[in-house]
Amino acid sequence: MSRASWAIDIDRDDITQAQLAAEPATPLAAGQVRVHLDSYAMTANNITYAVFGKPAGLFGNDQGYWDFFSEPGGPGRLPVWGFATVTESAADGVAVGDRFYGYYPMAEHAVLTVGKPGPGGFTDITPRRTTLPPIYNQYQRVEALADYRAADHDYWPVFRPLFLTGWLIADQFEDEGDYGAAQILIASASSKTAIGLGFALKQRAARPETIGLTSAANVEALAAQGIYDRVISYDQIMTLNASTPAALVDMAGNGAVTRVVHSHFGSQLQASIIVGKSHWDAQADADGLPGPERQGFFAPGRSQKRIADWGGAIFGQKIAEAWLAFMDIAPRLAAIDKRRGGPAALEAYNEMLSGRADAKAGIVVEP
Repeated sequence: MSRASWAIDIDRDDITQAQLAAEPATPLAAGQVRVHLDSYAMTANNITYAVFGKPAGLFGNDQGYWDFFSEPGGPGRLPVWGFATVTESAADGVAVGDRFYGYYPMAEHAVLTVGKPGPGGFTDITPRRTTLPPIYNQYQRVEALADYRAADHDYWPVFRPLFLTGWLIADQFEDEGDYGAAQILIASASSKTAIGLGFALKQRAARPETIGLTSAANVEALAAQGIYDRVISYDQIMTLNASTPAALVDMAGNGAVTRVVHSHFGSQLQASIIVGKSHWDAQADADGLPGPERQGFFAPGRSQKRIADWGGAIFGQKIAEAWLAFMDIAPRLAAIDKRRGGPAALEAYNEMLSGRADAKAGIVVEP
């Protein structure tokens, strides 16, 4: 490989400052591979990665999301989920042409360091990544994905990581006896993680009522999807029965919505879980909230717990069954919106950051 490829650099201190940058090709070291990103998704989840790009103790150390693909002191490289094909290899067990699903930088190419290669894939052992949660460092061969179907290809990067998060939240609710709640309020209910949560909860025979909270303009269309038992607008929260034990799952970190829910339910709010921060510019407004202390949800930690509880094979089987059931309805939940090339990739990031992206579409970038 001789020509420079593109990457998107983001200011670590101001995520609104992003620009295309040339990425010079450098020789591979022993054990490394160069991959070309075939496609990746741009979702609100990626904005959460950007918000928490700087070290925040998320991984039990001093690293943040910027440290996956960029060295400290340089511009941030935003992590994305997608598919890539190996174009050069200096690693045993990985050949040119091999395809992998996993975690990549928002760029045209990436260099990964191969560890533990095998029929199912490999683990990236780049030194700065070795203390990060394993789920982020695993690259799975497309041919080895038991629940991969070619017809679902574009929906994998759009929904897979978000559906997994939603499924894990639903699992935690069931594990915790639903925190004693009779109704689960899901804020930013049109988000893909929320839809995954709503779908997973709906599969249970006995469960609390699910209530999707969204903007007034989205209520009718979201209700028609049949994911939630009820869908209401944010300005209707005060009409809910405040004497009925409730739990809140906040997908976007909108402090104003959180305060209304906490104030309305008070001691009847049994749990308040914050998952994302796509509303990165909204006031947190968390001081002095009545009701329970807010708790964060971290999907890799929950995954590791369930793998320890059940074993990797059973965990994978449960995910596969849930995923394939969800894929049967995914095409009616979101249309795939494909973008091609570096400028389009930068625009997709800015569109998602500004909140202009269509929640009913899944943006797939083909570098």
